[in-house]
Amino acid sequence: MATGRTHRPATRSRGIPEATVARLPLYLRALTALSERSVPTVSSEELAAAAGVNSAKLRKDFSYLGSYGTRGVGYDVEYLVYQISRELGLTQDWPVVIVGIGNLGAALANYGGFASRGFRVAALIDADPAMAGKPVAGIPVQHSDDLEKIIQDNGVSIGVIATPAGAAQAVCDRLVAAGVTSILNFAPTVLSVPDGVDVRKVDLSIELQILAFHEQRKAGEEAASDGGVPTAAARGESADQGPDGDMPAVMPA
Repeated sequence: MATGRTHRPATRSRGIPEATVARLPLYLRALTALSERSVPTVSSEELAAAAGVNSAKLRKDFSYLGSYGTRGVGYDVEYLVYQISRELGLTQDWPVVIVGIGNLGAALANYGGFASRGFRVAALIDADPAMAGKPVAGIPVQHSDDLEKIIQDNGVSIGVIATPAGAAQAVCDRLVAAGVTSILNFAPTVLSVPDGVDVRKVDLSIELQILAFHEQRKAGEEAASDGGVPTAAARGESADQGPDGDMPAVMPA
């Protein structure tokens, strides 16, 4: 099996839009569930519903893969699983390092979904000397002093940052200097990286704030239906909007 150092996903060279790339894992998850139930074929409407998109968008996305299905039959589930896995680079082994083994980092290390999707946790790294040598998910934690050597020895191109915000940029810089070209950032801060390095940010607090907005809107709509005055959120506005209705440039942390 190839490693992450020797191959890169083909999506960019084939001109697949980023929005389509972002939906491919949704399709793969739905298809994997169908495969586990031994479902041989699926219609675009059924698969779209399972993935939470509309069928026209799904068909357009699949056209970028060169997969058009068969009229009256639908799509071959196993072939689509292979096709999307290949496009995402999941038919090869991707060694990953997780930096920052606190509660979140430890939870990520214990997550079983990495291995089933082709991601092998090659190393766990932390700056706390007291953590060195302690096993987490069966993997001994290594000290951050050895980060560069760990990256090189394991051929790592994907790093996961689960450190406090104040340490994230320095960790990111070291990962990039060591050869990491893709970073999944769980730290609540924006990272600065050079061209050629991809960063995906996961900020749970932002997602919760968005949910709070929708909850406030629903509460306002209920109040309005009872004869009350709707809140700014229920009118589709932000409480912090300016005189011209512009949203604030920065979401509160």
